[in-house]
Amino acid sequence: MSSTKILIIEDEQDVVDLLALNLRKAGGFTLSTASDGASGLRKAREEMPALIILDLLLPRMPGLEVCKALKSDAGTRQIPIIMLTAKAEEIDRIVGLEFGADDYVTKPFSPRELILRVNAILRRGKGETAEEKMSIGAITLDPARHHVAVAGKPVRLTSVEFKLLSMLMKRKGRVQARDRLLNEVWGYESLIDTRTVDTHVRRLRKKLGKAAVGIETVRGFGYRIRES
Repeated sequence: MSSTKILIIEDEQDVVDLLALNLRKAGGFTLSTASDGASGLRKAREEMPALIILDLLLPRMPGLEVCKALKSDAGTRQIPIIMLTAKAEEIDRIVGLEFGADDYVTKPFSPRELILRVNAILRRGKGETAEEKMSIGAITLDPARHHVAVAGKPVRLTSVEFKLLSMLMKRKGRVQARDRLLNEVWGYESLIDTRTVDTHVRRLRKKLGKAAVGIETVRGFGYRIRES
Protein backbone atom coordinates (compact mmCIF):
# COMPACT_ATOMS: atom_id res chain seq x y z
CA MET A 1 0.00 0.00 0.00
CA SER A 2 1.41 3.39 -0.97
CA SER A 3 2.08 6.01 1.68
CA THR A 4 2.24 9.79 1.70
CA LYS A 5 5.63 11.40 2.32
CA ILE A 6 5.80 14.25 4.84
CA LEU A 7 8.94 16.30 5.40
CA ILE A 8 9.41 17.70 8.92
CA ILE A 9 11.84 20.65 9.11
CA GLU A 10 12.37 21.20 12.83
CA ASP A 11 15.48 21.54 15.03
CA GLU A 12 13.89 20.55 18.36
CA GLN A 13 14.20 16.76 18.62
CA ASP A 14 11.36 16.39 21.12
CA VAL A 15 9.00 18.12 18.68
CA VAL A 16 10.20 15.89 15.83
CA ASP A 17 9.65 12.81 18.01
CA LEU A 18 6.13 13.95 18.95
CA LEU A 19 5.21 14.60 15.32
CA ALA A 20 6.72 11.32 14.13
CA LEU A 21 4.97 9.30 16.84
CA ASN A 22 1.54 10.72 16.01
CA LEU A 23 1.92 10.62 12.24
CA ARG A 24 3.00 6.98 12.41
CA LYS A 25 0.06 6.20 14.70
CA ALA A 26 -2.29 7.83 12.19
CA GLY A 27 -0.90 5.53 9.49
CA GLY A 28 -0.36 6.03 5.77
CA PHE A 29 2.66 8.34 6.07
CA THR A 30 6.39 8.00 5.49
CA LEU A 31 8.54 10.64 7.15
CA SER A 32 11.67 12.55 6.28
CA THR A 33 13.30 15.07 8.62
CA ALA A 34 15.75 17.96 8.51
CA SER A 35 17.15 19.86 11.50
CA ASP A 36 18.00 23.14 9.78
CA GLY A 37 16.54 25.34 7.06
CA ALA A 38 19.21 24.84 4.41
CA SER A 39 19.09 21.03 4.50
CA GLY A 40 15.29 21.17 4.72
CA LEU A 41 15.12 23.24 1.54
CA ARG A 42 17.46 20.81 -0.22
CA LYS A 43 15.42 17.79 0.88
CA ALA A 44 12.16 19.44 -0.21
CA ARG A 45 13.56 19.95 -3.70
CA GLU A 46 15.06 16.46 -3.93
CA GLU A 47 12.22 14.45 -2.38
CA MET A 48 9.14 16.46 -3.43
CA PRO A 49 7.05 15.45 -0.38
CA ALA A 50 3.27 15.61 -0.34
CA LEU A 51 3.38 18.09 2.57
CA ILE A 52 5.95 19.98 4.67
CA ILE A 53 5.74 20.77 8.39
CA LEU A 54 8.06 23.77 8.81
CA ASP A 55 9.29 25.43 11.99
CA LEU A 56 9.97 29.17 11.69
CA LEU A 57 12.94 29.39 14.07
CA LEU A 58 15.62 27.29 12.39
CA PRO A 59 19.44 27.35 12.26
CA ARG A 60 21.33 28.15 9.03
CA MET A 61 18.21 29.41 7.21
CA PRO A 62 15.02 30.81 8.80
CA GLY A 63 11.74 29.03 8.13
CA LEU A 64 10.27 32.09 6.43
CA GLU A 65 13.12 32.07 3.91
CA VAL A 66 12.59 28.35 3.28
CA CYS A 67 8.87 29.00 2.71
CA LYS A 68 9.60 31.91 0.37
CA ALA A 69 12.11 29.89 -1.65
CA LEU A 70 9.73 26.94 -2.06
CA LYS A 71 6.72 29.06 -2.98
CA SER A 72 8.73 31.16 -5.45
CA ASP A 73 9.86 28.06 -7.37
CA ALA A 74 7.41 26.64 -9.92
CA GLY A 75 8.74 23.15 -9.19
CA THR A 76 7.86 23.22 -5.48
CA ARG A 77 5.12 25.86 -5.32
CA GLN A 78 2.30 23.32 -5.04
CA ILE A 79 3.74 21.51 -1.99
CA PRO A 80 1.50 22.51 0.96
CA ILE A 81 3.25 23.91 4.03
CA ILE A 82 2.07 23.93 7.65
CA MET A 83 4.14 26.34 9.75
CA LEU A 84 4.97 25.72 13.39
CA THR A 85 5.08 29.02 15.27
CA ALA A 86 5.34 30.35 18.81
CA LYS A 87 2.59 32.63 20.13
CA ALA A 88 4.90 35.65 19.99
CA GLU A 89 5.49 35.25 16.25
CA GLU A 90 2.26 36.85 14.99
CA ILE A 91 4.03 38.99 12.37
CA ASP A 92 6.08 36.06 11.07
CA ARG A 93 2.89 34.00 10.87
CA ILE A 94 1.18 36.62 8.71
CA VAL A 95 4.26 36.96 6.49
CA GLY A 96 4.40 33.18 6.11
CA LEU A 97 0.78 33.08 4.95
CA GLU A 98 1.56 35.91 2.54
CA PHE A 99 4.43 33.85 1.11
CA GLY A 100 1.95 31.04 0.46
CA ALA A 101 2.02 28.75 3.50
CA ASP A 102 -1.27 26.87 3.78
CA ASP A 103 -1.73 27.05 7.53
CA TYR A 104 0.00 27.38 10.88
CA VAL A 105 -0.06 25.56 14.20
CA THR A 106 0.95 27.40 17.38
CA LYS A 107 3.30 25.74 19.86
CA PRO A 108 2.55 24.01 22.15
CA PHE A 109 0.15 22.20 19.82
CA SER A 110 -2.31 19.35 20.08
CA PRO A 111 -1.02 16.37 18.04
CA ARG A 112 -4.62 15.42 17.24
CA GLU A 113 -5.34 18.86 15.83
CA LEU A 114 -2.19 18.80 13.73
CA ILE A 115 -3.13 15.38 12.25
CA LEU A 116 -6.59 16.75 11.42
CA ARG A 117 -4.99 19.69 9.64
CA VAL A 118 -2.54 17.49 7.73
CA ASN A 119 -5.34 15.22 6.51
CA ALA A 120 -7.59 18.18 5.62
CA ILE A 121 -4.90 19.83 3.51
CA LEU A 122 -4.06 16.58 1.73
CA ARG A 123 -7.76 15.94 0.99
CA ARG A 124 -8.16 19.48 -0.31
CA GLY A 125 -5.46 18.91 -2.92
CA LYS A 126 -7.22 15.94 -4.51
CA GLY A 127 -9.23 16.23 -7.68
CA GLU A 128 -10.98 19.57 -7.71
CA THR A 129 -13.30 19.95 -10.69
CA ALA A 130 -13.23 22.92 -13.06
CA GLU A 131 -16.13 25.35 -12.83
CA GLU A 132 -17.52 28.32 -14.72
CA LYS A 133 -15.80 31.69 -14.72
CA MET A 134 -17.33 34.15 -12.20
CA SER A 135 -17.35 37.94 -12.06
CA ILE A 136 -18.51 40.30 -9.31
CA GLY A 137 -17.78 44.01 -9.68
CA ALA A 138 -14.15 44.39 -10.78
CA ILE A 139 -13.20 40.85 -9.67
CA THR A 140 -13.06 37.99 -12.18
CA LEU A 141 -12.25 34.42 -11.12
CA ASP A 142 -11.54 31.62 -13.60
CA PRO A 143 -11.39 28.21 -11.82
CA ALA A 144 -10.24 26.31 -14.92
CA ARG A 145 -7.14 28.53 -15.26
CA HIS A 146 -6.78 29.14 -11.51
CA HIS A 147 -6.69 32.84 -12.38
CA VAL A 148 -7.99 35.96 -10.63
CA ALA A 149 -8.03 39.49 -12.03
CA VAL A 150 -9.17 42.86 -10.68
CA ALA A 151 -10.18 45.33 -13.39
CA GLY A 152 -8.35 43.11 -15.88
CA LYS A 153 -5.08 43.03 -13.94
CA PRO A 154 -3.93 39.59 -12.67
CA VAL A 155 -3.81 39.07 -8.90
CA ARG A 156 -1.61 36.31 -7.52
CA LEU A 157 -3.36 34.35 -4.76
CA THR A 158 -2.29 31.34 -2.77
CA SER A 159 -4.33 28.16 -3.28
CA VAL A 160 -6.19 28.76 -0.02
CA GLU A 161 -6.97 32.40 -0.83
CA PHE A 162 -8.22 31.32 -4.26
CA LYS A 163 -10.55 28.71 -2.80
CA LEU A 164 -11.81 31.14 -0.15
CA LEU A 165 -12.61 33.81 -2.73
CA SER A 166 -14.23 31.22 -4.99
CA MET A 167 -16.48 30.04 -2.16
CA LEU A 168 -17.59 33.58 -1.31
CA MET A 169 -18.25 34.44 -4.96
CA LYS A 170 -20.26 31.26 -5.59
CA ARG A 171 -22.47 32.20 -2.63
CA LYS A 172 -22.61 35.94 -3.26
CA GLY A 173 -25.01 37.83 -1.04
CA ARG A 174 -25.16 34.99 1.50
CA VAL A 175 -23.33 35.13 4.81
CA GLN A 176 -20.80 32.33 5.28
CA ALA A 177 -20.12 31.38 8.89
CA ARG A 178 -16.49 30.96 9.93
CA ASP A 179 -17.03 27.32 10.91
CA ARG A 180 -18.58 26.57 7.53
CA LEU A 181 -15.64 28.19 5.73
CA LEU A 182 -13.23 26.22 7.91
CA ASN A 183 -15.00 23.02 6.97
CA GLU A 184 -15.41 23.65 3.24
CA VAL A 185 -12.24 25.62 2.39
CA TRP A 186 -9.81 24.05 4.83
CA GLY A 187 -11.61 20.77 5.54
CA TYR A 188 -11.49 21.37 9.31
CA GLU A 189 -14.22 20.51 11.76
CA SER A 190 -15.84 23.47 13.55
CA LEU A 191 -14.52 22.26 16.91
CA ILE A 192 -11.04 23.48 15.93
CA ASP A 193 -10.42 26.92 17.42
CA THR A 194 -8.42 28.91 14.88
CA ARG A 195 -8.12 32.43 13.48
CA THR A 196 -7.12 31.03 10.12
CA VAL A 197 -10.22 32.39 8.37
CA ASP A 198 -9.75 35.94 9.64
CA THR A 199 -6.05 35.97 8.77
CA HIS A 200 -6.67 34.77 5.22
CA VAL A 201 -9.54 37.19 4.64
CA ARG A 202 -7.28 40.04 5.77
CA ARG A 203 -4.54 38.99 3.32
CA LEU A 204 -7.10 38.44 0.54
CA ARG A 205 -8.52 41.94 1.03
CA LYS A 206 -5.05 43.44 0.83
CA LYS A 207 -4.34 41.69 -2.47
CA LEU A 208 -7.68 42.67 -4.00
CA GLY A 209 -7.12 46.34 -3.16
CA LYS A 210 -10.13 48.62 -3.68
CA ALA A 211 -12.20 45.71 -5.01
CA ALA A 212 -12.06 44.16 -1.53
CA VAL A 213 -14.76 46.58 -0.41
CA GLY A 214 -17.21 43.93 -1.67
CA ILE A 215 -16.13 41.48 1.06
CA GLU A 216 -18.15 42.33 4.15
CA THR A 217 -17.59 41.21 7.73
CA VAL A 218 -20.74 40.14 9.55
CA ARG A 219 -19.73 40.69 13.16
CA GLY A 220 -19.81 37.60 15.34
CA PHE A 221 -20.72 35.33 12.43
CA GLY A 222 -18.60 35.37 9.30
CA TYR A 223 -18.23 36.94 5.85
CA ARG A 224 -20.13 37.55 2.63
CA ILE A 225 -19.42 39.13 -0.72
CA ARG A 226 -21.88 41.67 -2.06
CA GLU A 227 -23.74 40.81 -5.24
CA SER A 228 -22.50 43.86 -7.15
